[in-house]
Amino acid sequence: MRKKSGLTIVEQAIVLVPEFEKVVHKLEQQVTLRGQSKSTLNNYIRRIALFVVHFGKLPEQIDPEEINEYLAALARDPKSPSRSRFKQMVYGLRYYYRLLGMNKNAIALPSLKKKMKLPAILNQQKLKELFAAPTLLKQRVVLSLIYSAGLRGQEVINLKISDIDFECKQIHIRQSKYKKDLIGPLAQSMTIGLKKYLKAEHPHVWLFNRKESDGRHSVRGLRDNLKKTSITKNVNLHSLRHSYDTHLLEQGVNIVTLKELLGHADITTTMIYLHIAQCQVVKAHSPLDTLYNYPGK
Repeated sequence: MRKKSGLTIVEQAIVLVPEFEKVVHKLEQQVTLRGQSKSTLNNYIRRIALFVVHFGKLPEQIDPEEINEYLAALARDPKSPSRSRFKQMVYGLRYYYRLLGMNKNAIALPSLKKKMKLPAILNQQKLKELFAAPTLLKQRVVLSLIYSAGLRGQEVINLKISDIDFECKQIHIRQSKYKKDLIGPLAQSMTIGLKKYLKAEHPHVWLFNRKESDGRHSVRGLRDNLKKTSITKNVNLHSLRHSYDTHLLEQGVNIVTLKELLGHADITTTMIYLHIAQCQVVKAHSPLDTLYNYPGK
């Protein structure tokens, strides 16, 4: 974002406070070493730059009371009813302090409580409707594949033809959200659809190419496929992944196995599906009865 001066907010901060350039460099270095997202870095650097331009100083040079007053003003901002500017600034400052080893400053910032929202799930009937709706084979295959292995949109467009192992019934997911490779299941019914698609479309390198080039498909292009159904529920591509997670739980897959399949860093992320899945209720009993197969159990 550039102002009338022609400078971005980060460039303005560097002109105003030259030491900020070293901060930007250090943040970039730390993010590279940790293998974190560049988009996350850019968003936080911009927030910190806004702070620096406002005060004309680096965050650690400002009295905590002044910082609290500044954050309180952002929280009351009528132009931001969801307090998004306030939240983003808190996240940005916390990121800044922690990467620079100032944990006490990070802890002193206001805590942000997250509201837990349960994800939208599609039942089997709606899923069948969704997969049958697109007229193009490619579109039907893409949507089915996302659900069949619980893939993220970015993971789908990053798939190469060589990542599909028909013999072992596996999908090699490279560099997922947490920068690690995963092995996903390749459904038998998905094998049939993929082979039919490959024979008809002859993609090159990438499993799903753009029509006009050999480049990868876009996530936005995948989202457009969802608009071709009569489903009125508020769903998106990730709803297919949520449905995959929930249905596996309902079909008896344990939570630890599901965590590994999804590539979650923390099992608490996976446990949200326990609030949605309609698992079979097992009557409480003593394992001793099970051990001896006692009929009264």
